[in-house]
Amino acid sequence: MATAETVDLGPVHEPKEESIKVFKDIEHELKKELLHTRREYQSKNPAFVGRNLQVHQLMPNPVPEHEREYFQAVEELDDDQLAGFSSKDLVAVRVAVSAYGVHLFGKIRIPAMSDSGPAYIHFRAFDVPGGDEPAKLHSIHTEEKEHSDGDKTYRAIFTKNDPLEWFDT
Repeated sequence: MATAETVDLGPVHEPKEESIKVFKDIEHELKKELLHTRREYQSKNPAFVGRNLQVHQLMPNPVPEHEREYFQAVEELDDDQLAGFSSKDLVAVRVAVSAYGVHLFGKIRIPAMSDSGPAYIHFRAFDVPGGDEPAKLHSIHTEEKEHSDGDKTYRAIFTKNDPLEWFDT
């Protein structure tokens, strides 16, 4: 498996034709997974139940409070707004090449959010150039960060200035 230690992650740059093709290959799955992940983290939060989240079944155990924080920045958005991005909203990418193929890290702007705050999703995709299979979504970045005072913050929505770095989850 490729890791930050075993491959070189290239510099941040604007998406080029190949990156846009990879994004288009994974776009449907990315949106589906994004909405699923938000539901998973927030379905027990009373503020979200009944909104356009299409919650079919509440999870049997309450969601820990910290998990709700991951999507707090977009809590006012419905599903269509949250997943209302397209290839034109792919603003930055980084690429790493391994023996297995190409690892694409991307930053997508959520058009319904103000650019002055959290409004970006980071994703990771994998592609085998020239292969018969379309690119595959690897993950959407969710961050758990421990601060010097021991406090932790959790997020899945990033700002324009947050760096696009290697992540596994």
